Order: sequence, then C-alpha cells, then structure tokens
Amino acid sequence: MTRIKTTIGRRSFIKSSALAGGGLMLGFSWLASCKRTEEAVAVLEMPEEWFEINGFLKIGDNGVVTIMSPNPEIGQNVKTSMPMIVAEELDVDWNKVVVEQAPLNTDIFTRQLAGGSQSIRQGWDSLRMAGATAREMLKEAAAAAWGVPVAEITTKEGMLLHEASGKSAGYGEMASAAVQIEVPEEVELKEIADYSIIGTSRKNVDGSKIVTGKPLYGIDYQVDGMLIAMVAHPPAFGMKLKSFDADGVKAMPGIKDVFSIEVYPKDYEKQWSDTTVYDELVVVVGNSTWEVMKAKEALKAQWEPFEAYEDAYQGAARTVPGGLESTSGHYEKLMTMGAELAQTVRKDGDPEAAFKKAHKILERSYSCPFLAHNTMEPMNFFAHVTADEAKLVGPIQTPEYMEKSVAGVLGLPLEKIDIQMTRQGGGFGRRLYGHFLVEAALISKKINAPVKLVYSREDDMSYGIYRPAYYATYRAAFDKDNNLTAFHVRAGGIPESPLFANRFPAGAIDNYLAEGWAVASNISVGAFRAPRSNFIAGAEQSFLDEVAEEMGKDPIEMRLEWLRKAEQNPVGENNDYEAARYAGVLELVRDKANWNTEVPGTHRGVSAYYCHNSYVAQILDMKVENGAPSVDKVTCAIDCGIVVNPDAATNMAEGGIVDGIGHAMYSEMTFSEGKPDQTNFDRYRLIRNSEAPKEIDVHFVDNKIDPTGLGEPPFPPIMGAVANALYRATGKRHYHQPFSKERILKG
Repeated sequence: MTRIKTTIGRRSFIKSSALAGGGLMLGFSWLASCKRTEEAVAVLEMPEEWFEINGFLKIGDNGVVTIMSPNPEIGQNVKTSMPMIVAEELDVDWNKVVVEQAPLNTDIFTRQLAGGSQSIRQGWDSLRMAGATAREMLKEAAAAAWGVPVAEITTKEGMLLHEASGKSAGYGEMASAAVQIEVPEEVELKEIADYSIIGTSRKNVDGSKIVTGKPLYGIDYQVDGMLIAMVAHPPAFGMKLKSFDADGVKAMPGIKDVFSIEVYPKDYEKQWSDTTVYDELVVVVGNSTWEVMKAKEALKAQWEPFEAYEDAYQGAARTVPGGLESTSGHYEKLMTMGAELAQTVRKDGDPEAAFKKAHKILERSYSCPFLAHNTMEPMNFFAHVTADEAKLVGPIQTPEYMEKSVAGVLGLPLEKIDIQMTRQGGGFGRRLYGHFLVEAALISKKINAPVKLVYSREDDMSYGIYRPAYYATYRAAFDKDNNLTAFHVRAGGIPESPLFANRFPAGAIDNYLAEGWAVASNISVGAFRAPRSNFIAGAEQSFLDEVAEEMGKDPIEMRLEWLRKAEQNPVGENNDYEAARYAGVLELVRDKANWNTEVPGTHRGVSAYYCHNSYVAQILDMKVENGAPSVDKVTCAIDCGIVVNPDAATNMAEGGIVDGIGHAMYSEMTFSEGKPDQTNFDRYRLIRNSEAPKEIDVHFVDNKIDPTGLGEPPFPPIMGAVANALYRATGKRHYHQPFSKERILKG
C-alpha cells in the first residue's frame, strides 16, 4: 500500500468525544458539519444521535456514514463522485452512505469552487486521506478493544475483522472508542487493484429527487415572508441609467417598492468573480413573480451612453470603451486589427525565413461569435440581510469568492456572511460571476426583508458575461516536395486572445510562430465551458486537416507523426502536453471507430485536443439525409487518468459532445448598436433532439494515473470534427461558426 503523511491535514482534523450511542466524527479541511435529514431517514435507519461539529464524515452507532460533498454541484456529478473517493478509502458499504452538500466555510474548507474541471483532480489526495485516516482510527480502536496488534486488523465494507480470533465488529460499534484515538501521523492508502467503489458506476445521489421534482435548486427555494425582486438594466452595452419614474409602478398590485441600486461602489476593489458591466440597476420588488414582471414591463426608465472608464476584469485592470458596438462586419475589422496588434508569444527556429523561402503557403482564417451560456435555470438568489448578518441561498460556482464580495459590499465581517449552496441547473462558467448574488443582498438590505432575486430568460441573455468572439489565422509553409517547413498562428478576439502558444503542434515543428492580440469592448464576457479552448481547438484541428490534405497524408497519421517528433525530439522546453498520452487517445479512437475501414455514405471527421490536463480524440460520422447533414455517430477516446464513476464520466462526455455540435452549428449572439439581437430561444438557436448524434461511443484510457479534468475537455475538439466531417460530406470547408449560416450542401 501507499503511505501518505497526514501532517498537513492533521491541523484541520477535529475529534469529538462520542458518548453512549454516539458516533465518530472527523473534521477535515474540505468539509463541514452535517445534519440528519428526512430524505436520509427514508432510506436508512439513522443513529439516535449525531454530533453537531464541523466534520468531514461521521459514523453512527449503527454503521451508517454521512459524507459531505464540498464543491458546488452544477451537473458534473461531484456530489456523488467526491464522496465515493472518501468511501473507498474508508472501506464502507456504499449502500450505507448518506451524502449531503457541505456548507460554505472558508475557515476550514479549501477550493469550494466549480470551475476549471479541477474538483476531482485537486481533491484526490485530500479526499482519500480523509477516508483512510478514519479507517485507521477505527482499526486502532478495534485492536485496543480486542488486545491484538493493529496490523492484524482488516476492514471490509464497514466491518472490522480479526481473522486469528474470529472477532468482528461494525464501524458503528467502535465509533465511540475510535474518536479517542489520536490522529495518525501517516496512513496507508489502498492499492488501485483493491478499489471496490472507485471505478464502478454509482447512480447520482440526487437522481430520484431530480426526477420527482424535489426542491433542490435555487429557483425552488422558499421561506415565509419572502418577496420577489427583478432588475431592469440598460437595453444596450455602452449605456447607463439616467433616470426612472417609479410612481405609477409602485401603485400596481402586489408591488412593495421600486428603487435603484449601485452594485459595486466606486471605491470597491473588484475581485476575479465580480465581472459585470451594469453597476446601476432599477429594482422592482413585490409579492409574486408575475406581479413583479408586469410592473417591470410598465417601468419607465431613461438610459444614456457612458464614457470610457477603468475597471477590473478577472482581477486585472482594463479599459472599458464607450460607444455602442455592432457585430456586423466585425470579423473583417478583427482581421485587420489582428495584423496590427499581434504580439509574439512563442517563436521556435526561424519561421520568417521559412515562409520567405516556401514553395507554397496555405493560409486560412477562422471565427466564432459571442455566445450566451443559457443555463436551464436562469440566474437567481435568495438573500436575507439584517444589520448584523447576511444569509444567502442559491446557485453559485464561486461561493468562497462571493462571500468576500458580499462582505465587502455590505460592510459586514466575513464570519457574518452565510452562503448556502443549492444544486444548480447548469453553470458552464456563467455562475462563476456572482453579481446577481450581490444584487440580491443589496436589495434585501434596502427593503429590510427576505427576498429572492429572479432573472427572466431575457434578463439572463441580455445581461452579458458571454463567451468572447474570436478570430484566428493559420499559415503553413511547404517546400517543393510538400513537406511542412513552418507553422504560424495569429489568434485574438474581443476582449481576449484564445491562443495557447505552448500546446500542440508547438513542440513538433522546427519553425513555429504564435502571435496573440485582443480588442477592448464594453460587451461583458467571462469563462465559457473550456475557456478559449472552445474556439481554438476547432480552428486548429480544422486547419490541421487541410495541412494533411495538402501533404497527401491521412489526417490521423500526420498528427501521430508530429506527436512522435514531439515525444522523441521536442522543439522548445515549454510544451504543456505529454505527446505519448496525446497520441494514445488518437490511436484508441482510430481503432475503436475502425477509421481505416470506409463505410459507404458515411463521411468522417477527426479531431483531438489537450486541455484541463486531459486528452480527448473524437471521430464524427456524418451522413446526408433528406438533403441535410446528420450526425450519425461520435466515437470518443479520453485520457483523464483514473475514472471515479464511469457512468457519470460517460454522461459528461456525451453532454460535452452534444453541446459542442450545437454551438458549432447553430448558436450565436449578435449586437446592433450595443443591443443584443437575441434575447430568447425564438432567435437564439440551440441544438434540438433530432440533431444530436444517434450514437455516442465513449472509451477511457486505463492508465492508473491520478484523475485530471473531465467536465470541459470533451467539448472543444468536437467542433473541429464537425467541420472536418462537413467538408467530406459536402466538399466545402467551413471556417466561420455557426456553420449553419453558410451553405453546407453542394449545388
């Protein structure tokens, strides 16, 4: 077994005395206290007494274990997977585990955040250590009780066993004694071969509640005396509030008040998650959602353009320009500005000389529009703020960041802010930015009552925090024998560049140049599932297919040749991928999809990409049915290390694939004089059920490496696979998303 020191964790372990009929409770830096719930009682018979202290897990006298899940649940299923890791090392029967959402507690928890596909990766060692430490303390308690060496005690599914004497006891029987044991300096972790929970498929712990409509989400949250609030913001980016007339609205049925709020005071120093563009809003508060919606429609407000100002974006200073921006013709402007603003980010060899001597140069440009996140559950949050404290409940990906924001805006000590996390009806990065949480707190403080702020779909789509618009130009130089001699990428966007200069094919090409650029904008943007990768992967992989065609090579074999070069004789020292693992997913997907076997009527596109510490390769099979392209099947190979919950992992891959196909083909946000042209699904196109792949076949590399990211990596490459399959199906290359706006059939 692997031994791991608990020195770091020991400082945050908390032990409590377990009295008659009590239990063992361990504090750990990831989790907090748990309570007996009616849902849990309905499934398992609970102990008579729970000890209410901060803790990671607790064991009742009957062997039932409650494990808290620390991170926000946005559909990635960490509320199941993270407790599975603890339960594995604890060696408990999963059927005797109750899972609950941990509350936010920045004093004892770390990284209570849903973002970057990092929850499992960063929690892997800590979660295992917590379970293993509890198991060791139980073993020591049993050894003392039976007068035998602790090395002779074994465990299995919540039982302590001593083979020589035949003695055995359930965890619950030793809980009271185990809590008296000192936390060990180090513990043994299970060998991977001995895993019985990790690597097996377990159903979503909230599954039955979701399908039966139990109130799990922020939008469901209700308390007595709660009012409803909605906000009115400027109709266009580049505008601010001038004035409003509330008299007539205040007299409407059910309306309690109408007023304006300043979300972030001028002297407030914004942190990473405080991205917003509308700092002054008009608020309507009333008894019901319908009454407030009608009153908001009747509100008369005047808006005016604002001048350029300095702000913070993701913790860095930026200039927000004035003016009312339109997206018509903006790609042409971006192409020109990109050439003017480009700055060298990486340079290997002498690419300028290679291009100058080239026999032939292939150049292509790619673009994508702004995108709205469009979570199924629009933004909402409950707040009850008093003079002494603030309680907030709702869906947020960054609760520990927003705790600081609320404290700063309200002028309350951090310990007086209580943020409780609900399950979230989608995130995709949108709920990394908690301005709506701050708005709810300010509204509650103003009206001195509990309130739930609710965004309509139109509010949500027109408020911003979009996926940025991007533009990239690729060039490849060839000699007279069609050998590649140089590679150049120039990528930028509004207001950031999507460039990852040290990713493949960097490291595989002797003469390589990567340039980045950005254009300032007052259209607010933020992280979107697989930030930056969600565009650059598709552009890069589309271009690589054209390069392969130009060289007369199979597109997979060409990529593998380059990866062999990057592995055996890499160019540069800052390549941020492992070439062998990258090649591994390409080889796996090639074999699983029978790439070298031609199927009549099927047109195939391949794509592969590395991001969020994981590798994904995909082959998309397309057919033309009734004059239109149709995705028949997607074969997907993923290297994300150890897979904790295979069914859940497959579901994430499937969701990312469907999502990526939809955005590549249909979705876009456009603007006319700063005003969003799409504010609901009548004009914003999402993928439909009939357009999803008929089959998705997902395979995972079994390499026993510690887990890496999975929520985002399957999303970016599929867009390149779509473009490459479309070319083979229609004979036409597609460079500008959404592809459905271009003619995609012959003739």
